Order: sequence, then C-alpha cells, then structure tokens
Amino acid sequence: MRTVIQRVSHASVTINGVVKSAIGGGLLVLVGVEDADTEEDIQWLCKKIVGLRVFDDKNGVMNKNIVDAGGDILVISQFTLFASTKKGNRPSYIRAAKPDVSIPLYEQFCNELSIALGKPVGTGEFGADMKVELLNDGPVTICMDTKNKE
Repeated sequence: MRTVIQRVSHASVTINGVVKSAIGGGLLVLVGVEDADTEEDIQWLCKKIVGLRVFDDKNGVMNKNIVDAGGDILVISQFTLFASTKKGNRPSYIRAAKPDVSIPLYEQFCNELSIALGKPVGTGEFGADMKVELLNDGPVTICMDTKNKE
C-alpha cells in the first residue's frame, strides 16, 4: 500500500455536487492498493499513521499524534499513487490492484484505521469522480509505502 498523508486544517470530499465527508483539523490520507498488499500491510500502515507525531505540542514542536491532538482522518482511495512514468508521457497504472482486490483491502484499511483512531474515519467513494478540497497545515506531507518498511 502506498499513502500520501497531509496534515490539514480541514478537508472534504464531494461527489456529484454533494459533500460525502468532511473533517476539521487532522489528516487527509490518500491510499493506493496493489495486488501484493496484505492484511499485514494494513496493520503496519494503520499503526504508523495513528502514531505519526506531526501535531504541535504546547511548545510548538511536532510531538503529538492524531489521537493526542484529537484530530480526524479522511481517507480517499487513489489508484494513481501507483502510476509508472518510466515510458512516454502517459502514466501506466499496471501496478494498481483491480477493484476485486483493492475494494476489500481499502475497506479493511478504513475499518482498521477507525479502530486505531478510536472513532470513525471519513471516506470518499471507491471509483467515484471525487473532488477533494483541503487546506494543508504546515505544510506537512508524508509519503509511506508498505514495501519500504525497513
């Protein structure tokens, strides 16, 4: 699994003109799934995301995680995170898992992240044309790939 995690002041996802999910301060997590991903990847990634110390403490030092900060999480599926741009100018998405693999893993990821956070996470809609709005706070943007755990 591959993620782009952004600390946000607020974020929302709109589908067909209707806001599906919105959060105040917290994390926007874009997540891509590939065929090789497993439940172990989900567990590792959820633990890392919830444990990321990217929120300021009383001294203005990034020392708090999302739970300590009382923030929310919005998760958006994004197969384009597995784009290959090695040949030509049109990206290839051959590494991105097909829906029969990616949907159950995405849903499991969202469920596990909700459990780790201790409250529901907001989501988009898998495969929909989504309009994502955010105000990046910092900016703080972190990329994680479960294939680079070590």
